[in-house]
Amino acid sequence: MNQNNGMSLIVKTITRLLVGFILLYGIYIVLHGHISPGGGFAGGFIIALSYILLMLAFGKEEILRKVPQPMISFLESLGALMFLTIAVLGFFGGYFFSNWLPKGIPFKLLSAGTIPISNVALALLEVSLGLFGIFLVLVLLKFTPPKKEK
Repeated sequence: MNQNNGMSLIVKTITRLLVGFILLYGIYIVLHGHISPGGGFAGGFIIALSYILLMLAFGKEEILRKVPQPMISFLESLGALMFLTIAVLGFFGGYFFSNWLPKGIPFKLLSAGTIPISNVALALLEVSLGLFGIFLVLVLLKFTPPKKEK
């Protein structure tokens, strides 16, 4: 197995088939987090695992060519800024994280005010890209032990 080209053709093919379903499931968990177990962190973790699967199958060079590391850092910071903006906008309504959107019908997708928006900001940008960034740094800075002298 050549590390520069990723894994075998079988692994790459299975990854191409599965990564879309993993992403879809992660997005489902994020969007339905306010009416079922899940939410921003759980969905973001699942989405990050799909990115990591792509890196393991295709190699770090392929992923870094498509999505450079500065872009990952920028999007992660954008997610944190979005989350903070939602909280501060609530502050103008009376207190930090106050709901400033109208409430909908209970147990419907658009029924929780700012919580779904917070979940999206937290999951899709902050948690998923943060975990992927950590994994990326661990891959790029891998430790190679020094060779023993004879």
